[in-house]
Amino acid sequence: MQALDPTPRPIDHIPGGGKRGAPALIGRAEVLDYAALEDRVGRLAAWLRAQGVGAGDRVASWLPKTIDACLLPLAAPRAGAIHVPVNPLLKRAQVAHILADSGATLLVTGAGRAETLAPGDRPAGCALAIDSEIVLPGEGLPPSGADPAALAAILYTSGSTGRPKGVMLSHANLWLGAVSVAHYLRLTVDDRVLCVLPLSFDYGQNQLLSTWRAGGCAIPLDYLTAKDVVRAVGRHDVTTLAGVPPLWVQLAEADWPAEVAAKLTRLTNSGGALGVPLVRALRTKFPAAALYAMYGLTEAFRSTFLDPALIDAQPESIGTAIPFAEVLIVRPDGTVAGAGEPGELVHAGPLVAQGYWRDAARTAERFRPAPAASRHGGTAVWSGDTAVQGADGLIRFVGRYDEMIKVSGNRISPNEIEEAAVASGATAEAVAVGVADDRLGQAVLLVARGDGSGEDVLRAYLKWELPAFMQPRDVVWRAELPRNANGKIDRAGLKREMDA
Repeated sequence: MQALDPTPRPIDHIPGGGKRGAPALIGRAEVLDYAALEDRVGRLAAWLRAQGVGAGDRVASWLPKTIDACLLPLAAPRAGAIHVPVNPLLKRAQVAHILADSGATLLVTGAGRAETLAPGDRPAGCALAIDSEIVLPGEGLPPSGADPAALAAILYTSGSTGRPKGVMLSHANLWLGAVSVAHYLRLTVDDRVLCVLPLSFDYGQNQLLSTWRAGGCAIPLDYLTAKDVVRAVGRHDVTTLAGVPPLWVQLAEADWPAEVAAKLTRLTNSGGALGVPLVRALRTKFPAAALYAMYGLTEAFRSTFLDPALIDAQPESIGTAIPFAEVLIVRPDGTVAGAGEPGELVHAGPLVAQGYWRDAARTAERFRPAPAASRHGGTAVWSGDTAVQGADGLIRFVGRYDEMIKVSGNRISPNEIEEAAVASGATAEAVAVGVADDRLGQAVLLVARGDGSGEDVLRAYLKWELPAFMQPRDVVWRAELPRNANGKIDRAGLKREMDA
């Protein structure tokens, strides 16, 4: 297990902890050990300087998981710049918004993606660099002496509820996040982490940083199907895999040779609740793997994790605070809720981001003084999420405030309906949304994956498990549920569609 050192450092200092000559990064056509990784980061930082990138400039990258895409989170801060990773799945209008909003002075991308940009999408003053044309200098920059409180990255949220917001992360945010995750996941120099999540996603980027903090090997993968992930686990002897619930559904349904499934010793989930049926399916499919259920949001990085030893007995829990995070369940008056009492989940401590880029109004809404009971004090993230902490100290997520459904005065968490729908066995994925109803105020509409043949089974199960006010008025069946750029189900998009 990695030592839990609370000292913040510049994020570009991470490379260097692996076994001598052992791989640190395995790309499609290139493998870097830790010495080569450190050298490449320094030369990539020097190349950025040669492009005119100065202190505080924003460097955007719109790339698949290439070697340079993996190293820019370190190279840009080493050059004194601020990295702005752009999800490669985004289209030109979304990319144009991020470039303009961030004030990027350089966009690093591929020729094909660059050709999709319309005139004006790349703002005046934003230079273009095609990744295949990059020629690195022979001499690199040494590790920086940056102030750990200085801004190192701006990560844009998926934007499913409006224009993407740029979350400002310091060197300390990124460094301590890597230290924390490497520690509680018990990552070691022998671990091989398959990085399937987008590197523009805080959870995806941390796959790299926490792996390198532990001295392990990161293996980035742009996959098309679950079969691609299965093959990569077998080919690279992968020990660790991180995912979000929609991906875990696909992987649980995939055909895994027993000898390949046995290679995985660690599975981690964030970005939404797994639900009891999926927990059971993953525990059956990967019996040798410790399953870590986690909760977080970009504004506070990661907040809680459940000890894998408790997952079988407490499959609905999100656990307790991760190292360096302080998590409080708070009443509307700002006092701490009692055991079993629902309240707002508030995040404090050094993992809390610095706010939203150039958006003081929205920053003031979400980033506010910590509750009086906070040990850390300072600025906290008031998530708007509802949770409850049991007498055993474990936290259970209830729902997001803006997703709650109100039927005849009853506030309903969509998670309860969705978990019951999946537990029925009639569907593997479902989303519950509230739609306008003249009589009830709102009614429940359930969108489920499938052909509709299991609707009778679904409705019978829901009537058995849930009270009358939680029963869906309508069930809409879809062959597939829409995803956003981070691979999560696009709940907000579905609601807009159902409201139309």
